[in-house]
Amino acid sequence: MLYGALRQTAAMLARTLCRPTIEGRENVPARGAVLLASNHLSFVDSVVIPLSVTHRRVRFLAKSDYFEGTGLKGRATRTVFSSLGAMPVQRGNARDALLSLEMMLDRLREGEACVVYPEGTRSRDGRLYRGRTGVAHLAMESKAPVVPVAVSGTQRVQPIGASMPRPHPFTVRFGEPLDFSTGYDHLAPGKARRVITDRVMDAIHELSGQERAHEYNTYSTEE
Repeated sequence: MLYGALRQTAAMLARTLCRPTIEGRENVPARGAVLLASNHLSFVDSVVIPLSVTHRRVRFLAKSDYFEGTGLKGRATRTVFSSLGAMPVQRGNARDALLSLEMMLDRLREGEACVVYPEGTRSRDGRLYRGRTGVAHLAMESKAPVVPVAVSGTQRVQPIGASMPRPHPFTVRFGEPLDFSTGYDHLAPGKARRVITDRVMDAIHELSGQERAHEYNTYSTEE
């Protein structure tokens, strides 16, 4: 009930203040595991993507700080993030990254929808960076379809460094699902993950039209 109420309130505010454009929502399956693989321009991406999927709940990762606050503000923040589908994770090293992948894999095995950002962190210059292979690991292990997603305009809703969102139109585009459950057994595991990840990034690029950056985004930001 709380999730539904918060979702309706947030969706109403987004429609009123930001006039979003949502395309291809029907490409997200109504049930069963699905991985939503998106480009990443703003912290608010993790809010607008779940709000754009109106027919099911979508899970996303959020830093554990949002769940550890004290007092009224801390409880309110924890309640909002939990109700919107956030999963608390530690960030900072390779072990934390592996634990985050395992947490998401558990949710996919339970038939949930999850958002993942193959670039790893937000793009500060608007380019689409090379994807990290965690998305392929999740797709291969869970057998879940991958729906490519492209957001645009969210970097103006909440620019990097801004503490609060601001009114600005944004667009969320969902592409057709990609099936990686078969057809890669002939490749070495590392090669298969790279090929799948590159296919996902190509699909995101087709939706977003961003300039490609052929290196990893190594800038570390706090989500």
